[in-house]
Amino acid sequence: MSEARNPHFIEENRRQIERLNRLGWYHSIELPDGSVIEGHQSIEQLKLRVAQFPIPEDLRGKRVLDIGAWDGWFSFEMERRGAEVMALDATRSTRLMEAKKLLGSQIEYYVGDICRLTYRDLGTFDIVLFFGVLYHVKHPVMALENVCGMCRDMACIESFVTGTDPGAIPVMEFYETTELRGQLDNWVGPNLPCLMAFTRTAGFARVEYQSALAERAHITAWRGWNERSLPGRTAPDVLCIENANTHGHDFSTEADDYITFYFRSPEAALTCDNVRPIIGGFGSRPIHISVTGEGAWQATCKIPPGLTAGWHEATLAVGEGVRSVPLKLGLDVGDSLSWPATRDSHLAITRVTDGKTFQDDMANVGPDAALSVWATGLRETSTVADVSLRLNGTTLPATWLAPAANGAPRQINALLPAGLQTGPAAVSVVQAGKETPPRHVRLTHLRLA
Repeated sequence: MSEARNPHFIEENRRQIERLNRLGWYHSIELPDGSVIEGHQSIEQLKLRVAQFPIPEDLRGKRVLDIGAWDGWFSFEMERRGAEVMALDATRSTRLMEAKKLLGSQIEYYVGDICRLTYRDLGTFDIVLFFGVLYHVKHPVMALENVCGMCRDMACIESFVTGTDPGAIPVMEFYETTELRGQLDNWVGPNLPCLMAFTRTAGFARVEYQSALAERAHITAWRGWNERSLPGRTAPDVLCIENANTHGHDFSTEADDYITFYFRSPEAALTCDNVRPIIGGFGSRPIHISVTGEGAWQATCKIPPGLTAGWHEATLAVGEGVRSVPLKLGLDVGDSLSWPATRDSHLAITRVTDGKTFQDDMANVGPDAALSVWATGLRETSTVADVSLRLNGTTLPATWLAPAANGAPRQINALLPAGLQTGPAAVSVVQAGKETPPRHVRLTHLRLA
């Protein structure tokens, strides 16, 4: 029997509710004169809860969001440490407003539902506190995704859990009425592995288990990777990025879009735990890794919540290696195939062929597919690192560049990613931030005789 359905827990919860009703306050509040408004949770209990997380004592210059602020003790504590604080709750608390007045606090107070608020409504914060809220929402992953979008660095999450065995199968109980302690506003009870999986799925790069106190677990979620690159390790060669759902190259801030990286790496045994994408400055843990060929891989991850419309850099690192050369990803840029590059009248494409058969104005798609382009106007000193192709708006790093030969067109080769759809496509050449006009080709499947 889970703790949620244990009669002893239900009886203890009834006694706690009776005590809370007598006191009126849930959080104890220490006033400037040293007196204390006694609440259901003592100052010592509240300090113990916040001590479960790696929150710095000095928060000057930081912005903190306290979701589910209730009487406001955690908000006031973050303000005491020097942070600019916003307290958020689903209903207005007269007790928080009274405590704010008594303390002379400058915290901002906002009433709203975390399942219906995003970073567009409240902005972003260095640290987000999400204490004792998750099991009160009907849509836990949606709530965590909104938390993620509002968080720039670290989210501290405390939740009721049905078990804390880290090796258990991720499971969640759902409470349709009052099954969890007789309270009608308790909806879900995840176990610890489920809570951590929820948080990763919501878009956080990494999630760390901190501790458990009674039936509550404490986890810290980070937007970035704990980067460490060992000397001598090579960067992966990212060939292409695309929308995992549409196989196109446009992405939306409104949709639940995923990105697939196609890349080459000599590393073996790559998994979701040792491939580290970064999009727009935020890490995103992969949900899928697979081999696509000899030394060729694909990795799929969520577009990080909280990114704004425009162009963002996407990079990849594997194991303890260094990061790849960044590619450009466009959010809400429509059907435009342009990117932050300008036209150069001296750059021009003279020929496009399949990289294996050299048939003109077409390219076969599939494993080890390649594209060859001849262009004039390239600098004589350009190397393979200075030139790239663009296919339907996605950068394809050059794998070979012909030597300069008295102004003749130079051949540029690039590999095509797996999973491309057949049909018309546009190709351009980019050099030093300058781009040729597009040349139209047709992508097709190789027909065997």
